[in-house]
Amino acid sequence: MASQASNTGSSSGQDLSFAALVEAHYAALYRFAMSLTRSETDASDLVQQTFLTWAEKGHQLADPGKAKAWLFTTLHRQFLGARRRSQRFPEVALVESGEEFVSPAPDLVRRLDAAALMELLSRLDEQYRTAVALFYLEDCAYQEIAAILGVPLGTVKSRIARGVAQLKAMVARRQKEERGA
Repeated sequence: MASQASNTGSSSGQDLSFAALVEAHYAALYRFAMSLTRSETDASDLVQQTFLTWAEKGHQLADPGKAKAWLFTTLHRQFLGARRRSQRFPEVALVESGEEFVSPAPDLVRRLDAAALMELLSRLDEQYRTAVALFYLEDCAYQEIAAILGVPLGTVKSRIARGVAQLKAMVARRQKEERGA
């Protein structure tokens, strides 16, 4: 134990071994992350992200004796950043409605002209419309869309999937209207 402390907490200028740092602080960081997130997976992700940040930027720390404080501060800042992102871009629960996931008849899809499709696209929720338009009309890759919109890659994929689901539901409703008329 004493040898670990000298490798990770000494202010004598000794180089910090990454393995020793992880061994010395992982459990405490994980407990702290659990107290913040109340989720094992989120806590693990936070701790791993903290150590990844250390691997990238830890060499910049002038006083090795402050490594523990740096790790806890970094973890807390990452937690706050994730919470801010989740408030700005909340996850939207899928509506459990069979109608929303009805696949339109293939013949109706073939009969849709570009103007009709653009009209349906314009009726999508804006957050979905933007992602769908960039992907299907502008041929942008997921990474490009994420950079353009300033959102994570998973959010882009989710918005495209939900936008396409909304389009399918609109096409299915249009099909019902045409049958009824």
